[in-house]
Amino acid sequence: MEILKPDICVIGGGSGGLSVAAAAAVFGVSVVLVENHKMGGDCLNTGCVPSKALLAAAKHVHAMHNGESFGVSAASVAVDFAKVRAHVQSVIAAIAPIDSAERFTGLGVRVIKGHAAFKDKRTVAVDDQFEIRARRFVIASGSTPAVPPIPGLDSGPFLTNESIFDLDTLPAHLIVIGGGPIGVELAQAFRRLGSVVTVCEAARPLAKDDPECAAIVLDQLEREGVVLRSPVKVMSVAHDAGKVTLRIEGANGEEKIDGTHLLVAAGRKPTVDSLGLEAAGIRYDKSGIIVSKNLKTSNRRVYAIGDCAAGQLQFTHAANYHAGLVIRNALFRLPVTLNNDVIPWVTYTEPELAQTGLSEAEARKRGYEIRLLRWPYHDNDRAQAERTTHGHIKVVTTAKGAILGATIVGAQAGELIAAWTLAIAQKLNIRAMTGIVLSYPTLSEIGKRAAIDFFTPSLTKPVVRRIIAWLRLFG
Repeated sequence: MEILKPDICVIGGGSGGLSVAAAAAVFGVSVVLVENHKMGGDCLNTGCVPSKALLAAAKHVHAMHNGESFGVSAASVAVDFAKVRAHVQSVIAAIAPIDSAERFTGLGVRVIKGHAAFKDKRTVAVDDQFEIRARRFVIASGSTPAVPPIPGLDSGPFLTNESIFDLDTLPAHLIVIGGGPIGVELAQAFRRLGSVVTVCEAARPLAKDDPECAAIVLDQLEREGVVLRSPVKVMSVAHDAGKVTLRIEGANGEEKIDGTHLLVAAGRKPTVDSLGLEAAGIRYDKSGIIVSKNLKTSNRRVYAIGDCAAGQLQFTHAANYHAGLVIRNALFRLPVTLNNDVIPWVTYTEPELAQTGLSEAEARKRGYEIRLLRWPYHDNDRAQAERTTHGHIKVVTTAKGAILGATIVGAQAGELIAAWTLAIAQKLNIRAMTGIVLSYPTLSEIGKRAAIDFFTPSLTKPVVRRIIAWLRLFG
């Protein structure tokens, strides 16, 4: 067994782990990276990248079907699902070299393929080949799809985000268990590509998002023909000769839904069970590895980042944010504090749904006296030109104008949310958003108009008008 003694050992070659490894190597620190599966992790291979590629293909289909308002019409629109799948795989292949073992080896990282598990508080073994005694360890083992304990589910085939992009044929009727971001994104994509789609959700679809804004997305999905069933409980699943049947219970009693394919999108669970955490004295539970505000575990030599860390937002960019905090703390001994309020998230349906900072409900829960500012897409000239008038921005501020959060539902919401994320991170007042000069016509003007709306009530105050009248006396 080869014994390695790097400065940092990273367990997991997903987004967070790769960010730590690359940054440490750039600073000349010795790094060993252990990955048991594919480099790039879930994001590249089965998550963000393939899902957005599939959504892009579906968006083109939808645009071709709905071009008449622009004076453009197609005699027919045909979907070649094999070519759609090839498009998805080609996008993965184009990005894969950036996350490859070869590239990281070139950066100076020792990349090892194998299963890592702690032997004790200071040692990790990789299969029977390596023993790693690092000064610091970073666990970035990610997460896997959660499979609910539904009777009959495992009696036949079902899909998760790890297998759905391997489909060779378009599902005739796709049933989705779970109405979170993954479920609704894939529901809309497959509906636009031509599948019949039914979504079954135990609570409210997109329950973690602002309900007012989420309702706009859900309304659009139903307009496109996605059948949303909520709240319902899936009582059982039966598989028979290429058919899947769900028995559900809802407000109308028990019903059966027949489909050809079943997608389970009921959340994710941290990948921690086989890491030997007990041997390292690392506390964890079913939600993941317990971490402090600086992402350290109960073993002071070990950090945990990304999806495997308990209570954290499970996004690629959140893992990258965690990686930056770890590098500052582990290499430079700088104090760091995790702040989830500066992490945005986006559901990439059409319209998109983006959130940053505190929602209205969260702000009220924390006891803030708040102001709500809104501005609709239909009052924006660019939105009118492109016929993307469905949606609005909703900004949450304090009574004095400190920006607490923003939700945008509409075209390019994922891009537009960036400015508001910066404003929250820099603790800006809403006044800063009114003074910015924006190009015309752009969708970004929607946010500025909402900001200006904060000051509209003060313009009609008698004292303001008396001041203006008094100043007019001076010519």
